[in-house]
Amino acid sequence: MRTLEGITVVSVEQAVAAPFASRHLADLGARVIKVERPSGDFARHYDSTVKGLSSHFVWTNRNKESLVLDLKDAQQIASLQSILREADVFIQNLAPGAAQRLGLGHAELHAINPRLITCSISGYGESGPYEAKKAYDLLVQCETGVVSITGTEEEPAKAGIPVADIAAGMYAFSGILAALVKREKTGEGSQVDVSMLEALGEWMGYPMYYTEYGGTSPRRTGARHAAIAPYGPFAVAGGTSVFLAVQNDREWSALVTNVLRQPELLEDPRFTTNTDRVEHAEELKATIEAVFEATPAEDVERRLDDAGIANARLRTPKDFVDHPQLAARERWMQVGTSKGPIKALKPVFHIDEEPPRTDPVPDLGQHTERILLEYSALRSDYSALEKEGQQ
Repeated sequence: MRTLEGITVVSVEQAVAAPFASRHLADLGARVIKVERPSGDFARHYDSTVKGLSSHFVWTNRNKESLVLDLKDAQQIASLQSILREADVFIQNLAPGAAQRLGLGHAELHAINPRLITCSISGYGESGPYEAKKAYDLLVQCETGVVSITGTEEEPAKAGIPVADIAAGMYAFSGILAALVKREKTGEGSQVDVSMLEALGEWMGYPMYYTEYGGTSPRRTGARHAAIAPYGPFAVAGGTSVFLAVQNDREWSALVTNVLRQPELLEDPRFTTNTDRVEHAEELKATIEAVFEATPAEDVERRLDDAGIANARLRTPKDFVDHPQLAARERWMQVGTSKGPIKALKPVFHIDEEPPRTDPVPDLGQHTERILLEYSALRSDYSALEKEGQQ
């Protein structure tokens, strides 16, 4: 039995944040009914790179059932409410206030199902001056300051993946799990409220404190670090780079003694402490590369490994797919789609050796008829029981 088997999640979702949260619940065994508008989740149409399907969509929607409803139709909203009477979790990332206008707010749903956990994912929260402001990943990266500290000295850049969506999705996922635990204690469903701004803001903790109490924002340093040195890429023989990170004075001592083989650098006042090394980062880089550029990459990596210095190669997404560590740990599986099987990473969490769930990515509305018939039958059964009890 999977961890969340027996839990039913209904999610009125689109784009990335809410689907990412519900997919993790599905991976743990929950039944996830994905409610889509007749035109479908617009993430279905972002691109067509995965055998004709969208890369974002196949990433965030395996292990789900697709139910198409037109929420402008009162009868179809009533059908959704009937399903929610029997559900455990309701997730929505509609525009602020839309759920309440549709009769799908926490108070309305709690009245018909006191055990229901509701989760609202929004851009900026359901109050305040930004409540109604549109929020996409790039824009939230801008509003939280992520873009201002990412990139090179010359030009800011956004993160290459949708970090605001991912942060919101993961906090929604963990918040729902906490609410399920709370329900076991109280018998009552809770309201979980997550905004992209606050979720990504939590990830901005170090630069926030650095700026608030240090007086200046961290500098944009490309792949280097504004507050730690040496950290980042260093050129080696052959025109390539090796990335390394030194986190403390013990590692600094190992680097200069065993890798650079220049123990006299321990007495160099420019490099005595991490603060000194950050202040003289360019001189430090030149000192390290004077050794590395005369040494083949394989030898540099071997020296770093032997000295216990963290290091890495710069890999492409294709290199990641072919990563020897993932292959050795058998971390790949296949899931189905209407276009045939595709490769997928197994769920990140391992719980008691539960086998990974490999249900397919659903087509638009693939399960609509079956779900509506199922819940229509349930309502008929309940009505019959109610009549029988009144006799």
